[in-house]
Amino acid sequence: MPVKIRLQRHGKKGKPYFWIIAADGRSKRDGKFLEKLGFYNPTTNPAQIDLNVDSTVKWLQNGAQPTDTARAILSYKGALMKNHLAGGVRKGALTEEQAEAKFNEWLESKKGSIDHKKSTLSDAKEKVKAERLVAEKAVNEKRAADAAAAAVPAEEAVEEASATTEAPVEETAKTIDEVAEEAKADTKKAEETTEAAAEEVKEEETPAAEATEDEGEKA
Repeated sequence: MPVKIRLQRHGKKGKPYFWIIAADGRSKRDGKFLEKLGFYNPTTNPAQIDLNVDSTVKWLQNGAQPTDTARAILSYKGALMKNHLAGGVRKGALTEEQAEAKFNEWLESKKGSIDHKKSTLSDAKEKVKAERLVAEKAVNEKRAADAAAAAVPAEEAVEEASATTEAPVEETAKTIDEVAEEAKADTKKAEETTEAAAEEVKEEETPAAEATEDEGEKA
């Protein structure tokens, strides 16, 4: 029977992960499988891949055909490389020790490449985080400046309102003083008028009295 190495989908909608399986090529995508070979999670960066390389190589040697996506994963994890070296051992071109050494050398170079990629991603993440903090700080400073600018007109308005409130009080006080002064002046003027009238009456009465005295003497 034709055997395929392919992916079987699991997980929720929008958050998938996949099993790497060896299955009958005629079975459904999510149906029965012969062996689970590994795990693939594409939602992380870098993608998380766990593969049983030795079991995968056995299936490849027995004629299993990987799908395009599965082939890329097998190549990334070195299963295809190890299968190729195993073919060289069968043909006598390499000893098992030489094949194992070559495979370990390849794994070391691959690990260095993966570590470099992780470091680059980490640096990029830190850079984005730093830029985000700077932008957030700039926004907070702008908000504080706008709030301070808005507070100045408010204080000026309060001062103007206070000045406007105090001004009528002062004007009212001045008006009362003026009224008091005017009343005092009117009183003084009335007294002067009364005194003048009394003087006039006194002057008019004096001649009449003198005339009476003259008539008495003549009699």
